[in-house]
Amino acid sequence: MENAVLHLDNADIYQRDNLVLSKVNFTLNKGDFYYLIGKTGSGKSSLLKTLYGDLRLQRGLGSIVGFDLKKMKEKDIPFLRRKLGIVFQDFKLLNDRNVFDNLEFVLKATGWKDKNERKEKIHEVLDKVGMKEKYYKQTFELSGGEQQRVAIARALLNDPELILADEPTGNLDPRTSLEVMELLNEIHQSGKTILMATHDYQLIVKFKQKTVKCEDGKLFEVMQQSKV
Repeated sequence: MENAVLHLDNADIYQRDNLVLSKVNFTLNKGDFYYLIGKTGSGKSSLLKTLYGDLRLQRGLGSIVGFDLKKMKEKDIPFLRRKLGIVFQDFKLLNDRNVFDNLEFVLKATGWKDKNERKEKIHEVLDKVGMKEKYYKQTFELSGGEQQRVAIARALLNDPELILADEPTGNLDPRTSLEVMELLNEIHQSGKTILMATHDYQLIVKFKQKTVKCEDGKLFEVMQQSKV
């Protein structure tokens, strides 16, 4: 268990008052990459929201990056999120500021006091995602793929123990999806732990990783199909 970044034990996942997944048992160890698949409405997003503190864990046990999901208080959530990198389908960038300022906003909010350290960190993560040259661009000037790269850079700022990606290629065309997936793959190979919700089976086939599926109120591991 000492390697477990995430551990759920008979966890019931609710969306408001509806039970969407029951008795979830799942462990994600340091360095793992799992796809989370399932139809729309099968519970993928509710599961992720429970993991980053948007929904409460009401029954069962759960721990994530050292936090007890059952006992967690409202005031603990910002500290939990500092240890997670979260990537959304719709990027969630601030449109009234440029790339650099988007990232600096996060660093300031998470307690980085030194201006030079912030600058160094921002250029380091932008370099990792191939966006270092565009740090001064307004977010609306960027393509969808570039915006998602910036969102991934933002997720890396606080050197997270776990990256949760909710349909990160959902709004991108197939070619850009591949590029973003290659980037996530590189990040995984550098030692990061990733749980990624997706419905893009092309990517799942091309970049083989372990896969869990939400279906009929359950979460279970599926064996990878070999390429036909």
